[in-house]
Amino acid sequence: MVPDASPYDALLLVSFGGPEAPEDVVPFLENVTRGRGIPRERLEEVGKHYHLFGGRSPINDQNRDFLAALRADLAEAGIDLPVYWGNRNWDPYLTETIAQMTADGITRAACFVTSAYSSWSSCRQYRENLYDAVAAVPGGPDAAPRLDKLRHYFNHPGFVEPVVDGVLAALADLPEEVRDGAHLAFVTHSIPTAMADTSGPEGGAYVAQHLDVAEVVAGRVAEETGRRHPHALVYCSRSGAPHVPWLEPDVNDHLADLHAAGVPAVVMVPVGFVSDHMEVVYDLDTEAMETAAELGLPARRSATAGTDPRFVVAVRDLLLERAAVERGEPVARASLGRIGPMWDACPVGCCPNPRADRPALCGG
Repeated sequence: MVPDASPYDALLLVSFGGPEAPEDVVPFLENVTRGRGIPRERLEEVGKHYHLFGGRSPINDQNRDFLAALRADLAEAGIDLPVYWGNRNWDPYLTETIAQMTADGITRAACFVTSAYSSWSSCRQYRENLYDAVAAVPGGPDAAPRLDKLRHYFNHPGFVEPVVDGVLAALADLPEEVRDGAHLAFVTHSIPTAMADTSGPEGGAYVAQHLDVAEVVAGRVAEETGRRHPHALVYCSRSGAPHVPWLEPDVNDHLADLHAAGVPAVVMVPVGFVSDHMEVVYDLDTEAMETAAELGLPARRSATAGTDPRFVVAVRDLLLERAAVERGEPVARASLGRIGPMWDACPVGCCPNPRADRPALCGG
């Protein structure tokens, strides 16, 4: 029996975007930081991270691979649904993609965002961008497809299980004499503490969601290895004015603390990221690994979900789950951990914009 994806006639992959050539780097960073008054010299300094990798972010290539995997999975399941792709900050831009979907006659699309957690920057800002893209369609929102954002999936088994396997592989790659004593450092993108405090409908969701999934992963690793590895949630990629508090500790400071405490080894788990984009390949693979080497601390970085087939299938599961909800049918929602499956439509006031109230799609 062919799965029923109605009322959806398209799936939209929504992502951050990234530069694809050296001349793209500063214009891309200007897009990301527009309205924040960050001087060009600072953007050029940050841009050096990209130039270490040929002036190209890996994220767009990873999205192309993910698109291909999604399309193949849907086709294999017998679901005849076009899959589009739009970015917030670089080509293909959401505005252009929504215009193309409108021209193609798409009436209603489910949106999968490559960000798994609740906060303004990781959820509501995407919803604001979707509103802007729909509003830009000639004829306004009524002429554009209706867009429904699929629920947060940080605790979906299809995301968690690849992370568990990545940690197990990283532990196995450590020297045997330090493996049993290794700590797990779950790493995510730092955000301002004020944004973290207002994340979710009641505040604190960003940190709570990460802590929940970290506990699940650490527990599953203990089941597989017979040993409980101590773990902590740490952060990377802090930016912004120095006087503004952001979530801490930074991963590099955490590595120094582990070494000072006599911890023999560490596995860095990029649980806040769905693929190996710049925050992973620079902040962890380059900067944090250099810190570990200087300390003499054996370190490994575990794999992200990427194009793991279980993660790809999770997107299909979320699509069909939401389609059934919209048809008024009962559904079983897959999730792990204490928090449970997340909402379909973000509650009113969820993850407010820290600078100004702006309209957003896909909310209550």
